[in-house]
Amino acid sequence: MATKKDYYEILGVNKDATEEEIKKAYRRLALKYHPDRNPGNKEAEEKFKEINEAYAVLSDKEKRKHYDMYGMSDFHKHYTEEDIFRGFNIGDLFRDLGFGGTDIFSIIFGRESGRQHGKRKFYDFNFGDFITREQRPEGGLDVHYELEIPFMDAVKGAEKRISFVRNGRTEEVNVKIPVGVSTGTKLRLQGKGNRDPYTGEVGDLYLTIKVGEHPVFKREGYDIYVTKNIKLTDAILGATVEVPSIFGPKQVKIPPGIRSHSKMRLKGLGISDPKRNINGDQYVEVIVDIPKKLTDRQKRLIEELRKEGL
Repeated sequence: MATKKDYYEILGVNKDATEEEIKKAYRRLALKYHPDRNPGNKEAEEKFKEINEAYAVLSDKEKRKHYDMYGMSDFHKHYTEEDIFRGFNIGDLFRDLGFGGTDIFSIIFGRESGRQHGKRKFYDFNFGDFITREQRPEGGLDVHYELEIPFMDAVKGAEKRISFVRNGRTEEVNVKIPVGVSTGTKLRLQGKGNRDPYTGEVGDLYLTIKVGEHPVFKREGYDIYVTKNIKLTDAILGATVEVPSIFGPKQVKIPPGIRSHSKMRLKGLGISDPKRNINGDQYVEVIVDIPKKLTDRQKRLIEELRKEGL
């Protein structure tokens, strides 16, 4: 049901709107698009759903804080429909507007909500005079969270403290990032998911790792790739150059006559593979810089080399 539109835009208020301004905007729109005033009007019904979802978020300090923090797309990664409407009380507002026991819950969540058969897990939504219970989808107790970490934290391991939403409330937990994790790695924190208030069942927190990029190092599996630019004379005569690695700078011997884009393997200087208890390798791609501008003396020397057959 989650709309792609901005909640502030739906209610027609600014992002710094006060609670009273948000409430006033909601009352005006709810009065205009309420199903009792627009019987059979599907467009008005959809607009009414949007208005209620927007108000359910922006009228709640905690939810509004997270919406402002995450933005629309990321907010819905942390909040399900159940989370958005949990504790949302609009019964008094509807009575003030002159409406009685309209089944608003059915309008928002669909006519068949709460009438399905089979195993159920119920969550309460407070709509004033009537409390309706919505079936929670199977597996909904688990909380899913995408955790983006710096490149070097994935290489060396780290400990992070994260904030996540559990049963509609923000909680914090320390997470140990194992050495060598890569993008797509899933970490499971048992018992850190949502709790079913009726059965007491508790889900898990699943973290999907996303590793940030590094300005120097590129990664393929457990191997590290870097590029190193060298001078033309170093390529011809050979040289010892300093090359960055995840373990710090390393001195590397460039053999005479190396070609541009040649790759050199530095064994064991890659990322640790805990499963095999070994390290990957580092590959250095050598780029030979060809000067675009030469001094007169350099030109004469190059001409001499050409005469010598180089």
